[in-house]
Amino acid sequence: MDTSERFRAAVDDRDLAALGDLLTDDIRLYSPVTFTPFEGKPAVLGLFGVLLRTFENFRYIGHFTGTAQTGTDATTAPSAVLLFRAEAGGKEIHGIDLLHFDDDGRIKEFTVMVRPRSAVHALGEAVLAGLVADGLAPGPARS
Repeated sequence: MDTSERFRAAVDDRDLAALGDLLTDDIRLYSPVTFTPFEGKPAVLGLFGVLLRTFENFRYIGHFTGTAQTGTDATTAPSAVLLFRAEAGGKEIHGIDLLHFDDDGRIKEFTVMVRPRSAVHALGEAVLAGLVADGLAPGPARS
């Protein structure tokens, strides 16, 4: 079983420990709702914990493999695209996970793209609330 298949299985099982085993320590995750990527295994695993609670009816529906340039150093790396469908905040989401692998087969870069825009907005609100609840992001400023 390759890394992308193991990743899919870990997501299906909601197994954060198994997900952590597949990530490099310096992983970067590019989110559809933030400009700055999540960096490092602790931050990315914290985000995955929130996502696993936030998505409803999450399922992968396709899988493509090949190579692609990474965003960090513009080198070509083995890659996989996983197509998914889910719901969040009452909105249906269509999306892809783009995984780039290091020489050991671990995930070194992860990009998530979702549509439509209303789903991006609903997902962003739900994820921010989860990150705040988990102490991984500051809450809204109070006046």
